[in-house]
Amino acid sequence: MLEAAVLVVFPILVAYSGCSDLFTMTIPNRVSILLISAFPLLALASGMPLSEWGTHALGGAVVFFPCLVMFSLGWMGGGDAKIASAVALWFGFGPDLLAFVLFTAIYGMVLTGGLLAFRQIPVLPNALARQDWLFRLHHPKTGIPYGIAIAAAALQVYGTTQWMELAL
Repeated sequence: MLEAAVLVVFPILVAYSGCSDLFTMTIPNRVSILLISAFPLLALASGMPLSEWGTHALGGAVVFFPCLVMFSLGWMGGGDAKIASAVALWFGFGPDLLAFVLFTAIYGMVLTGGLLAFRQIPVLPNALARQDWLFRLHHPKTGIPYGIAIAAAALQVYGTTQWMELAL
């Protein structure tokens, strides 16, 4: 049962957050809450020592505070800040967190560059313009759905974490 939960809970919630951000430009609070709530349950079930929980909490805090600053400056959405912090809780303070942050930055640059190029198209073809989510992404005043980059990085790193060792 633990193996199934490890293989399903984190990946499904993270993938959902990226898809939600793509199609609606929002990441529901419940996704971050579920990720944060599932962590102690799976940590207990896996036998993770309590001393290691602190490293995971530190990982979440190390991501949360810069994200909070970026949110307050209008550089990042609140949903992005919350999901990045929830993901960081799962990775803990260490190499997995560093990989997550670096991949998020790389994917974020690619995503931003791609969207800026997409927004240079003066008028979308009618078939595309009728898609609300594409029309929203094309609009120059719309932000960047950074949750996509966060989700892609999280899923890439998750496959190499101690969590996956439990499932294999």
